[in-house]
Amino acid sequence: MQTLDNPQVNAKPAFDTTIHRRKTRPVKVGDVTIGGGYPVVVQSMINEDTLDIEGSVAAIRRLHEVGCEIVRVTVPSMAHAKALAEIKAKLATTYQPVPLVADVHHNGMKIALEVAKHVDKVRINPGLYVFEKPKSDRTEYTESEFEDIGAKIRETLEPLVISLRDQGKAMRIGVNHGSLAERMLFTYGDTPEGMVESALEFIHICESLDFRNIVISLKASRVPVMLAAYRLMVKRMDELDMDYPLHLGVTEAGDGEYGRIKSTAGIGTLLADGIGDTIRVSLTESPEKEIPVCYSILQALGLRKTMVEYVACPSCGRTLFNLEDVLHEVREATNHLTGLDIAVMGCIVNGPGEMADADYGYVGKQPGYIALYRGREEIKRVPEENGVSELINLIKADERWVEPEE
Repeated sequence: MQTLDNPQVNAKPAFDTTIHRRKTRPVKVGDVTIGGGYPVVVQSMINEDTLDIEGSVAAIRRLHEVGCEIVRVTVPSMAHAKALAEIKAKLATTYQPVPLVADVHHNGMKIALEVAKHVDKVRINPGLYVFEKPKSDRTEYTESEFEDIGAKIRETLEPLVISLRDQGKAMRIGVNHGSLAERMLFTYGDTPEGMVESALEFIHICESLDFRNIVISLKASRVPVMLAAYRLMVKRMDELDMDYPLHLGVTEAGDGEYGRIKSTAGIGTLLADGIGDTIRVSLTESPEKEIPVCYSILQALGLRKTMVEYVACPSCGRTLFNLEDVLHEVREATNHLTGLDIAVMGCIVNGPGEMADADYGYVGKQPGYIALYRGREEIKRVPEENGVSELINLIKADERWVEPEE
């Protein structure tokens, strides 16, 4: 269940280490709210063809069960749009309602209008609203050409905006660095400025129709471009008195360790600056593997607490036990205790100081013995072979233990 961020947490002490998020308007997507002081929302996207009803329902359920709060599906045709009605109904009868976003790939409004009946949010890409043929000898767009195309975009977009507005649903204006429209490229270049102006053009159309249930994204596969685009978007929105929430992501991040590092570098940097209301890590792996990365980023920054926080030293010549093995044992025994901070420290030199903020500490204090701490207070020393079981007993004594699920 979503809850608003605690204003007491956001109050600034003398030395402030809290991330203060940019204030944004709340945008409802099903039963989840993006922005408005609510926790940063985790999203992902299924790989299944939306025409595969059973496969799509199963994929959406798998994502939702591991913590994905909003799920996106692809809608390349009218048949796909209509299939979403069946997917939504089957989720409701066999599982539970899940907030769904439809990715509409081009400016075919018949598809968008159909799918808007069945999902909670529609994502459009301004770069795919193309009303001109590329010319190899073009050197510029005249002001009148630019405005004429803008008028065509408005005419095409207006029915969808009105439909979403009247249904109380949301839209994501999702700009991609790799798919800017030709006139934006000619006017602003292949730049973050072009991305921002592309988003602003669509925002202005929505606002003129009294529609503000909008989320903005400006994704790029290069982290420096992504960072610059979001920061410029915030600057421009502040100048224009706009408060739309932002969807963060590094598109096409790849796989494995580098894909995770790349996503964290982009998403984490902006979140640390207070920018961002919902995130998606885009990995070339099964979608369920994206969710732990999202929550790890949020937990590391103190924005969501969804798992145990382990504090562990890197080990050195002073370490009095095999720290890697012990950390694994402690994690295996306690990783279901959401919300706790547990420290595993190899020696007494830095142990108590480095783990000062932990709820419980497991410290090598003398050969063959473990000192167990509650906060900064040493509670008892136990033989090393009993260390993990005695840590569990201490947590149980404090009535903070819950039995792990089978």
